[in-house]
Amino acid sequence: MQGSGERESGPGLQEEKRGHLIPNGHRASAGGLNGSLPPAADDKEKGGYPPELGGYPELGGYPDSVGYPDPGVYPPERVVPAYQERETWTRQMDFIMSCVGFAVGLGNVWRFPYLCYKNGGGVFLIPYLLIALVGGIPIFFLEIALGQFMKAGSINVWNIAPLFKGLGYASMVIVFFCNTYYIMVLAWGFYYFIKSFNSVLPWSTCDNEWNTPSCIEFFRHPNCENGSLANATAAPNLTCLQLAKGHSPIVEFWENKVLGISEGLDHPGRMNWEMLLCLVAVWILVYFCVWKGVKSTGKIVYFTATFPYVVLVILFIRGVTLPGAYDGIMYYIKPDWSKLGEAQVWIDAGTQIFFSYAIGLGALTALGSYNRFNNDCYRDAFMLALINSGTSFFAGFVVFSILGFMAAEQGVHISQVAESGPGLAFIAYPKAVSLMPVAPVWAALFFFMLLLLGLDSQFVGVEGFVTGMLDLYPGRSYHRYKREISVAICCFLCFIIDLSMITQGGMYVFQLFDYYSASGMTLLWQAFWECIVVSWVYGADRFMDDVARMIGYRPFPWMKWCWSFITPCVCMGIFLFHLVNYKPLTYNNVYVYPWWGEVIGWCLALSSMLCIPVSVLYKLFRAKGSFKQRWAHLTTPVWGPHHMEYMAPDAHSRAPALPPCNADHNKVIIFESVM
Repeated sequence: MQGSGERESGPGLQEEKRGHLIPNGHRASAGGLNGSLPPAADDKEKGGYPPELGGYPELGGYPDSVGYPDPGVYPPERVVPAYQERETWTRQMDFIMSCVGFAVGLGNVWRFPYLCYKNGGGVFLIPYLLIALVGGIPIFFLEIALGQFMKAGSINVWNIAPLFKGLGYASMVIVFFCNTYYIMVLAWGFYYFIKSFNSVLPWSTCDNEWNTPSCIEFFRHPNCENGSLANATAAPNLTCLQLAKGHSPIVEFWENKVLGISEGLDHPGRMNWEMLLCLVAVWILVYFCVWKGVKSTGKIVYFTATFPYVVLVILFIRGVTLPGAYDGIMYYIKPDWSKLGEAQVWIDAGTQIFFSYAIGLGALTALGSYNRFNNDCYRDAFMLALINSGTSFFAGFVVFSILGFMAAEQGVHISQVAESGPGLAFIAYPKAVSLMPVAPVWAALFFFMLLLLGLDSQFVGVEGFVTGMLDLYPGRSYHRYKREISVAICCFLCFIIDLSMITQGGMYVFQLFDYYSASGMTLLWQAFWECIVVSWVYGADRFMDDVARMIGYRPFPWMKWCWSFITPCVCMGIFLFHLVNYKPLTYNNVYVYPWWGEVIGWCLALSSMLCIPVSVLYKLFRAKGSFKQRWAHLTTPVWGPHHMEYMAPDAHSRAPALPPCNADHNKVIIFESVM
């Protein structure tokens, strides 16, 4: 039967009838909710199918007065009746490119290199690779395999243990917040990209309307020795103290022109209309990348995921030929073995793994759900992890070769120019580019790469969110343009929230979202529960069998050990470290957020984290019977129609375990496979 699982993908897919486990002998009917079984007349008299015991009428639950046939025997796995075949990737390479585009993003370029030099250079690779093996890769594989096995997005994939469906809602909240604030980086990058098409870069001079009298274009610090320094590009005979208080033109361009930053979160100020136009442009771009589903997304990522590598290679070749590049690269990789004893180094490595592998967002699950059932996702997971980490390491050579050049030009130590996050992308790198010959060309190349790196991460994130939402209502209503309308609503809601980030106080709002909504704590909390539910509720051995059924062989037991013991311990350890060492949010280490700003931030974080315990308690409270009966029913998997084609032999083998057929509890097993 498993060999019959190869199905043609494409728009001409026909609906296939699968096997169903039909409660009470009723036949599946398209008239019920989501194609569910309509209650029989006698069932209606007994109360229908309540969610407390029968669970979810659309899933064909048991009538409340019937209860369980035998106190010692619990109902078999429930099966959702079939609908139209799920869309699949046209080619498997579409999936690989989409995962590369989503997981390989801005964090690989602007966060990993900084963490590497900060935490002991080459020594940082030791904790980074170890945590990748025990935490990153196992969960990365788990999310892709879950999506492929359940053929569902981030919410319905937890039909594997319906009691913990809150995991799906939590990931939807996180990815929605990510989609909301991450787009701002694209808007800023798009703005810089447009401004790069000038003969003189606007952030390289001090004679613009947004510059202040403190603006200083360029000086060499070693020439300043307890006296004054005549600077041809600044006011003559400035004292060293005045020079120390001077502002770079790139900093003033970023803060005064791009952000127009205000005094604080409580001073939103006016809206930046240029940034509004850029924001509208990138959202329109994202919409038309996603609106037709994976058939169009799979084509676009071939360009958005590969062209940044071309630009990285070009920038690397240019960077290593600049003076000072060797010193910058050596500073990046030179090992400092003493750092291995610091807990913060290991925490940074773990946090970076979870960020760069895009774990806990549900988008990997959505991408995996479009795979063929018997795709080798085990091989894909290792290949994608290698590409992700390799890109991070290579990007460090590109970044630090150019930072080394900038440090040499300014006569300062490289630690004074090394930045992370937006500081690297919109201050340090543009400043270095302005010192090069033909500066506009290199600036345009860099920001085009930045735009593409962020774009595919953004539209795949939107795809993951929309997939999860559409999976909630697969057959309740059909509309020709249901997907297009859903994507438009998602983009519009995010856009409305983004309007608060293009005001003068927008940077403070952006940092709130970045620090709390999709922080290390929320992702670690999500990853911890994913491992617990799959390994201890559903069963690690059981899921390994399911994976073997898909890919044709059993993965190395290391995965099972990680899901069951090692990865949850790593996640909870780093989570508790973050919690114990929590520091209030600041901007530039100067502005401290007000108490009500922190309250908003914690509300953003808890809005996803509380989805899991609240949904578990709610479902247990609504159920009836003893705790054992509630747990048994609420952790019984809800199989999709496609499972009966691939799992028919298992279903036959489990048939004797079904309750005995009698007048009251008749269970009929029907298999209608494509064979």
